[in-house]
Parts: sequence; structure tokens; C-alpha cells
Amino acid sequence: MASTYNELGIELMATGENAGTWGTKTNTNLDIIQQAIAGYAAQAVTDGGTTALTITDGSTSTSVARNMVLKLTGALTGTSTVTVPDSVEKLYVVENATTGGQTVTFKTASGTGVNFTSTGFKFLYSDGTNINEIPLASSPGGSNTQIQFNSGGTAFGGSANLVWDGTDLIASSAQISDLTSGRVVTAGTSGAIQDSANLTFDGSNLTIGAQGDLRLADSAGGEYVALQAPSTVSSNVTFTLPGADGTADQVLKTNGSGTLSFTDVSGGTSWQAVKTTGFTAVAGEGYFINTTSGAFTMTLPASPTIGDEVAFIDYAGTFDTNNLTIGRNSQPIQGSAADLTVSVERAANTLVYTDGTQGWLLKNN
Repeated sequence: MASTYNELGIELMATGENAGTWGTKTNTNLDIIQQAIAGYAAQAVTDGGTTALTITDGSTSTSVARNMVLKLTGALTGTSTVTVPDSVEKLYVVENATTGGQTVTFKTASGTGVNFTSTGFKFLYSDGTNINEIPLASSPGGSNTQIQFNSGGTAFGGSANLVWDGTDLIASSAQISDLTSGRVVTAGTSGAIQDSANLTFDGSNLTIGAQGDLRLADSAGGEYVALQAPSTVSSNVTFTLPGADGTADQVLKTNGSGTLSFTDVSGGTSWQAVKTTGFTAVAGEGYFINTTSGAFTMTLPASPTIGDEVAFIDYAGTFDTNNLTIGRNSQPIQGSAADLTVSVERAANTLVYTDGTQGWLLKNN
């Protein structure tokens, strides 16, 4: 009967076979066994294709697939596959040392296998049909930087709500027992986590209770400016700030519903330098008018609003000889759609705007 070979290529010598060469073949068989349980081979992987590893009966020189330890090498630009023969039952320790960040699949010729998506080692077992991975330890759960925890007693888990960035431990969406919902968590004097009924957050609004201050500290940290509610508030009030800065010397005013805006200061007159020629007046300003050189016109503002005021004074006492004309600028004056002529020496008057019917009215005649 002729000799046969098993799946590892070991020659099974029949009785009476190999006379005179039995010792050589036995040594070859021992080398094959050594290769299967402790052999090492480095194999260049075909880029983007399939690298078929083989086992040759009775030989160690062309039997890369028989080695226990395989190192896969090569610079890859595409997904690649490495196969071993079907029907071989054995263990493999496989290192993916390829470069290029491509997926390498290690499988049987006709079955399924295991994917390498990064460099490193895997402990594998071929059952003759498929390649299976033997977990050496539970793989990390979650993603990079997430703290690990016992998940179900058999694996590790990770959570995006508890991460370590290399410097700080960051907890988000955390729930800590003995804390009250909605309260802001702070560190106490001993470093313990605590909350306070006087500092709460409802998801949109931060509330400081017990007439506490909102303190805005200076750059040195020693002094601050604080905002504080009155001791008693009859009903809730929300002040909404303007969306942009005002102009110089403007003040904040409310519309009575908490909406703030910038406005010019009213109730006072901003007196201007002496005027000697015609000009257009500005609401809130007063003018010393000198008509010594001849009569001219002061034109009122074009788009006045209720309460706007314009004041004027006969600077040199010459209105009786050189009149001042007040141009209405499309608005009535004293209810009349006509300009106003001032011819009284030393006249001093203030016009205040009411509406589109009466227009500008004199405060003092």
C-alpha cells in the first residue's frame, strides 16, 4: 500500500514503504509538525487582490499556510484577501503589518474569515470550513477616549457621556444620586459634588434664588459688578436687550413690556453755535439765530415724531428788520400748511411736534 498524506501534508507511511528513506521522511514529518505548531513566515500581500497560501504534501519549503505564525506585509491601496486551503484544521497567529490603512480579510479558500481593519495581531482557528477569531480578551466597548465599564458581565462597554481626553475626566448627561433635578452641580469645599436650591437650570433658563447676585468680575478677580433683583417682585419681568449698540449719549428705554432700546435723551435742549445762514434743524436742539446780515430760513426736521422739540432765540435782536422764516418741511405749523414768519425782536420760542394734523406747536408765544 502506498503512503498517504493528511491535511497538514504529513506523510502517513504504509507498512513496508520507504525502505532506506524512512528516517529522512520521518525527519521531514517532524519538521512539518514543528512548522505547524511553531513555524513563522512573512508573506507579502497582493495589493487589491487575493494571495492564496498553500500547503505542499511532504514539503516545508512551499507551505506558507502551514506555519503557526504569519506576518502579512506590503503597501496596500485597496481591500485585499489572504486565503488558506480548505479542510485544514489548525490554529493561526496572524499579524497584519501592511501599510495604507486598507482592510485585509484572512479566510479559507471557499469559506468566510476575519477582517483586519487596522494593524495588529489576531488569534485565529480554522475549522476546515471557515476562519474564526478566538478572543484573547474582551474588546473595548464604545469609541476612542470613552471610559470602560462592565457590560453584562461578559464584555466591556463605553459611553459618550463619560470620556477621558488625556487631561480631564468629562461627564455629560450624568446622573448622580442624592441630587435634585434642575439644580446646578458645584464642587463643595471638600471637593464633594453638591447642588443648591438657589441655583437651578431648567434646560433654557438659569435662576439665581434668594436675591442672589449675578457678579461680573474684573480681570484681576478681586472686584466685581453685580446685578440683583429687588427684595420683592410683584410679577415676573424679563428685560430684552437691544440687538445692536446705540449712538453716543443715547440711553436705554423700555416699551413697557420689557423690550429695551436705545434712544436720545429727551427733556433737555442741546444748544448749538450761532447760525447766520439757512439750515435744517435737528430735533432736540436749540439755535441762536443771527439775522443781522439778512433774513434766512430755518427748516424743521423732515420726519418728526411726537414730542420732538426745536428751540430758537433772536441772537442779535434783528428779527423785526430781517425776519426768520421757519420752513414747515411738509408738516403743519400750528395746524396750518404754511411756513411761519417770526418778526418779533428778541423772540424766543420752542416748537414741539404733535401729529400730522396740528404738526408743530409753539410752547411759549
